[in-house]
Amino acid sequence: MKAHDGIYIDGAWRPAAGQDVIEVVNPADEQVIGAVPAGTALDVDTAVRAARAALPGWAATPPAERAARLAALRDVLVARKDEIAETVTAELGSPLPFSQAVHAAVPIAVAGSYAELAASYVFEEKVGNSTVHQEPVGVVGAITPWNYPLHQVVAKVAPALAAGCTVVLKPAEDTPLVAQLFAEAVHEAGVPAGVFNLVTGLGPVAGQALAEHPGVDLVSFTGSTAVGRQIGAIAGAAIKKVALELGGKSANVILPSADLARAVNVGVANVMSNSGQTCSAWTRMLVHRDRYDEAVALAAAAAAKYADRIGPLVNGKQQQRVRGYIEQGVAEGARLVAGGPEAPRERGYWVSPTVFADVTPDMTIAQEEIFGPVLSMLRYEDEEDALRIANGTVYGLAGAVWAAEEAEAVAFARRMETGQVDINGGRFNPLAPFGGYKQSGVGRELGAHGLAEYLQTKSLQF
Repeated sequence: MKAHDGIYIDGAWRPAAGQDVIEVVNPADEQVIGAVPAGTALDVDTAVRAARAALPGWAATPPAERAARLAALRDVLVARKDEIAETVTAELGSPLPFSQAVHAAVPIAVAGSYAELAASYVFEEKVGNSTVHQEPVGVVGAITPWNYPLHQVVAKVAPALAAGCTVVLKPAEDTPLVAQLFAEAVHEAGVPAGVFNLVTGLGPVAGQALAEHPGVDLVSFTGSTAVGRQIGAIAGAAIKKVALELGGKSANVILPSADLARAVNVGVANVMSNSGQTCSAWTRMLVHRDRYDEAVALAAAAAAKYADRIGPLVNGKQQQRVRGYIEQGVAEGARLVAGGPEAPRERGYWVSPTVFADVTPDMTIAQEEIFGPVLSMLRYEDEEDALRIANGTVYGLAGAVWAAEEAEAVAFARRMETGQVDINGGRFNPLAPFGGYKQSGVGRELGAHGLAEYLQTKSLQF
């Protein structure tokens, strides 16, 4: 795969301050496919200084012109969509059809949505005798994960640019190649020098330096709750704005009236998507006791179909982590009805699609985010019991409810402590706000709510 041997700062590729590199490994066969610079705190400082220098000019750029640059960026991404998909497949292990349909197509849609929002968003309004003005928060430090490597980049960078902010991006070290491709697209789209900057590197080095830098006004982070706590503490010490999209343990609640076969099959597909490496995956399936055994049989049969459809996990550490959770589920008394901890292939970081039955709410696999193709199935006695189980974790990122009547599902969904709920298989909406309750995060991404995260408000009284 194509890899730059430099970092992108102030509109140009330049050598990193140090000589260390990060090798990029194809998780399907463990072959090295490229290497990128391991950026240092000095590189981050250079990038932040470039972003600060570019901030006044970009913030003063009319929204229509910012929208035009974002539209141009979307067009470049469209032209390079095949290359995007191939790159993500190589460094993440995602099957190519999924990379084409999700890893390439969704970021393009999100970039297009912000091109439209930048042109139509109301940045100023009259409120009584005041003019309320929204202006860019400043320099954004964006730290993105590997599971949806381009989507998460676009979901942060596009609204930040639409708001008039400048950005320093530190992408995940496992998937830096598509971030480099994105930097090329930004350059080709004519975004002014310094408005977007890219520093590849390790989280504890480049990521921490970016979060701590006094020249960064907002840190936007997507990743684990543990790292989110650290970034929140760093930002809190500096009274710095922060947006955190963290872990999840989402409940898929199948009410007794639902079409059971459809609910189970869609639920299994949701968990297996992206090899289970999705923070919003419905990893807990809640079924009424009278239909539970039927649901378990359906889920086991559905999971078996994914053995040759899903890709590997991103790296060996994740593979061992997920296999450890499967072993713990067995040790705590859950019943394996599909898959298991054994690696299905000799090379690569593969984990079998796995389904547990007889899971109780207190089990580790029902409480902790596994981040692999593992489904936990739980019984409930009645609707109040289902609600107690659904809300009974520290997370609250997403979820689903199924019922014969939409009104019944909506009534239940309104009582769930979570940021987003799909009703009877509702489709993804790139304009709807996405983010969590409780330890799933702070703030929202996507749509107008995502744009608002990158703005601060000023009132002028007359």
